[in-house]
Amino acid sequence: MRSSSDLKTMLASIHRKSYPAYKDLRGVYAFGDYTLSIDHVQGDPFAAPSSLSIRIPLLTAGFPSQYYEEKHTRIALQDYLNRQFEQQVYHFSFKAKGSGKSGLISVSRCGQEILDRTACEITDRDLTARFTVGFPANGRTINAPELEKILFEFLPVCVRKSFLYKNQNAKAVENVFFLAEDQQFIREELKKRNLAAFVADSAILPRQSGVSDKPLSDCVPFSSPDSMRTELHLPHKGKITGMGIPVGITLIVGGGYHGKSTLLNALESGVYNHIAGDGREYVIADDTAVKLRSEDGRFVKDVDISMFINDLPNKKDTHCFSTPDASGSTSQAAAIVESMEAGSHLFFIDEDTSATNFMVRDTFMQHVISRHKEPITPFLERARDLYTKTGISTILVAGSSGAFFHIADIIIQMDCYRPVDITESVKKLCKDFPLPPADTPAFVLPESRRIMTTPDFRDSSPRHRGRGPKDGGNGAREERSLKTKTHDRYTFSIGKESVDLRYVEQLTDYEQTAALAAILRYACENLIDGKRTLDQIVRLLLHQLETKGLSVVCGTSYTPCGLAMPRPQEIYACFNRFRRQ
Repeated sequence: MRSSSDLKTMLASIHRKSYPAYKDLRGVYAFGDYTLSIDHVQGDPFAAPSSLSIRIPLLTAGFPSQYYEEKHTRIALQDYLNRQFEQQVYHFSFKAKGSGKSGLISVSRCGQEILDRTACEITDRDLTARFTVGFPANGRTINAPELEKILFEFLPVCVRKSFLYKNQNAKAVENVFFLAEDQQFIREELKKRNLAAFVADSAILPRQSGVSDKPLSDCVPFSSPDSMRTELHLPHKGKITGMGIPVGITLIVGGGYHGKSTLLNALESGVYNHIAGDGREYVIADDTAVKLRSEDGRFVKDVDISMFINDLPNKKDTHCFSTPDASGSTSQAAAIVESMEAGSHLFFIDEDTSATNFMVRDTFMQHVISRHKEPITPFLERARDLYTKTGISTILVAGSSGAFFHIADIIIQMDCYRPVDITESVKKLCKDFPLPPADTPAFVLPESRRIMTTPDFRDSSPRHRGRGPKDGGNGAREERSLKTKTHDRYTFSIGKESVDLRYVEQLTDYEQTAALAAILRYACENLIDGKRTLDQIVRLLLHQLETKGLSVVCGTSYTPCGLAMPRPQEIYACFNRFRRQ
């Protein structure tokens, strides 16, 4: 390891040289309290900025060990420290001048959710923070004094204010730890009390707008119906009350604009923990929950959808169903089966984004189109079996069909943004409006052994023909040049294939999508062999991610800033939407 004075000497020696000379700076340098690593240097001042990291021994950082002993408190502390670092860096970005991205200092920008990110990681011995810097230049000529200003003046201030406990507000750090413990306590209580979700009284559910996830001011705070009010005694906050939604089938109804979808959206987001002040800190849902919807045109591969769709006119086998262009009903059926494979125990469904013919068939339609002419068994007739035979609960928003009242265990009416438990009164009405007897096919659990394959990413030139993904033709391994590019929060490309995740609605951060791109690339290059099933591949990935973190899938000699851990459900969803042979 070289010293910081060595770095100063090297900077002086390359001043005014051509920009590629910056690459000589790669390496690790001791800066007293921390070490600075220059991991990757950009090719020119207009390219993506350079990747840097700092590492501080935990003894030097000085945070109490109980704050990072458990996974949930460690992630919360990492999130808090990254936010502190972001605030400090903001004051210095572009204060060093030059061409292109010169002077840019950037770290991961966190949203309202608390996510495990590569931007800040705590291990048994060290705290590592990763960020990017635009190395300064005049034109394409190195401006070393400006980079020296960043590394020797700006960065030490940011590091010491952000990552040394003695410079932190101790009470604020303690509150982060307390909130993480309280949120974990609620998650454990859900399982003990057979609850699918919990929404605290006084929670603020509405968001500012479609482009801002911050809480809306001057809105009606959440207040639980008395019949569903659940009392919890949290380790730090103490007693709180709220609406406990039991496992089973819960129906949310009400007039338009009365808050049905707002409640459902808050519950969907409850698979993640939220920061203090978000308004949904104590809105907690089963962390395996999945939002289901129809997706016209999506790719489906080898899925057993026979539980919902059978006897197609074209005689296509629905026990192993594939299509490059699924209909709304077929895509929703496939999503349910895929989510079962992903281990989900709770489904969120909004009637507005579902295929109508998949959800329910009214009495009149059943008289006109007889059962043996209709290949679809609607969700209405499967929801109860999904719960009693597989333990999967459903929380459903509906407003057009009264048939759902008959299958619901709990019925919540949203009335001017306030929930009212109308279960008892509606169940009495159900006796006056009985459903016609349904000739529902027997419930059989889907069975599939889906082998994961990939498109042929190989070069079509003769020297690549016939070679395996890592085989150089003579048995030697050769490097793949499979590239990924994350376009936005919901789409990325891998090779020439595009993966569209716009309807995977619980993806909450651009960095999760970037991580999914890296995970899929890693699987294509190392795990997908035409023999392993999709489930086997994902389980292998999850084990490696759990033990080694996201660094295992990066495909580089260093771990970059800008990746956030997705849930297993989103990994399955990504792989299922990857168009392959």
